[in-house]
Amino acid sequence: MTPHVQKLQINYKTLEEFRKFRENGLEELSMLEDLKADLVEDHSVSPFYGIYEEGKLVARMSLYQIQEKYDRYFEPPTAYHELMKLEVLPGYKGKGYGAMLVKYAQEQGLPIKTSVRLGAQDFFLKLGFKAAKYDPVRDRGENPYVWNPEA
Repeated sequence: MTPHVQKLQINYKTLEEFRKFRENGLEELSMLEDLKADLVEDHSVSPFYGIYEEGKLVARMSLYQIQEKYDRYFEPPTAYHELMKLEVLPGYKGKGYGAMLVKYAQEQGLPIKTSVRLGAQDFFLKLGFKAAKYDPVRDRGENPYVWNPEA
């Protein structure tokens, strides 16, 4: 079966799979806390997406829809997706899984805002993102990049 992006279930199996990322990734990329909160709150709509290879979750991201009234990145203000915690497990990098996740987010048709880690700027630039003008009050140390389907 060809690896593809799929919505992840909010359940204890996904929680176990996320633990593998925490062991291999940066602490701030861990989605364990987000998933635990959703399990407790019993959300029916999962903001988590991933790619499996041979039954193993090897890449993941979260994609949250932000309402127009909270938009501080696009002009005119619009609803958009916030792409967070994009991560590919070691040993699976270089296979295009990160790009596959981002392209999936782009196919949803809404503008996207993400905070880019140091060293990942070229990856997002190749996918059509642009650095947002930094605003110290709004961005509080983040490195925001945006993508607009109309651009």
